[in-house]
Amino acid sequence: MEALLFTIIANGLLSIGSYILLSLVPLSDKHVGKVILFLMSLSGGVLLGTAFIHLLPEAARYLAPDVLFPTVLVSFLLFYVIEKLIHWRHCHDMECRVHTFGYMNLVGDAVHNIIDGIIIGATFVQSIPLGITSAVTILLHELPKEVSDFGVLLYAGFTRKKALFFNFLVGLGAVVGGVIGYFLAENVRWFVGYLLPFAAGGFLYIAASDLIPEMRKETARKKSALSFGVLLVGIGIAAGMKLLGAE
Repeated sequence: MEALLFTIIANGLLSIGSYILLSLVPLSDKHVGKVILFLMSLSGGVLLGTAFIHLLPEAARYLAPDVLFPTVLVSFLLFYVIEKLIHWRHCHDMECRVHTFGYMNLVGDAVHNIIDGIIIGATFVQSIPLGITSAVTILLHELPKEVSDFGVLLYAGFTRKKALFFNFLVGLGAVVGGVIGYFLAENVRWFVGYLLPFAAGGFLYIAASDLIPEMRKETARKKSALSFGVLLVGIGIAAGMKLLGAE
């Protein structure tokens, strides 16, 4: 039971830490419009980097290629269907005030948080010091991504307060994942093995189908070049976390 208690505390702190960081981001609703293109570009880069540099290489340790890549494809297509369902549900016969990819990003982020929680829970079962190390490294990896996710929600039309609330709510998925990881420690490899490519497929869909097309709408040459540079910065952040060993 000690490992379970540490698991819940560690994942709870992970969720609270992300919420506190986002609360300190100095952006009011009226200032969002001035930097939204670059927040969106950063988000797209982090999502691409997380999928290609973190999730897929990690998934390759669990699944053979003939299982891994079809799983990513199924996830990509499933996120398309989910987005369509959300659009029909919220935007039918009326103006859609919030872009559906904001909700899609929440779904993908929830899956990612559950994966992180499972990993933390499983490592606490092995030993308390190993669990603490795992929680700290995942926190370092998550903080930049949480900022980029916040940017996606703001661009999608969420108010700052609503974006903070939903980010915190989705962050609690880590606590759920931690409990799952604790009780399924022996089978965690199989479970995480399929969740990793599922999350990767979702991130690829959001970046390729929603964020990058929005970036292409910018016609000013200088701003377009700058937004692409910010996209590369986002990928660089994901790569940097990989080099630091923050899985």
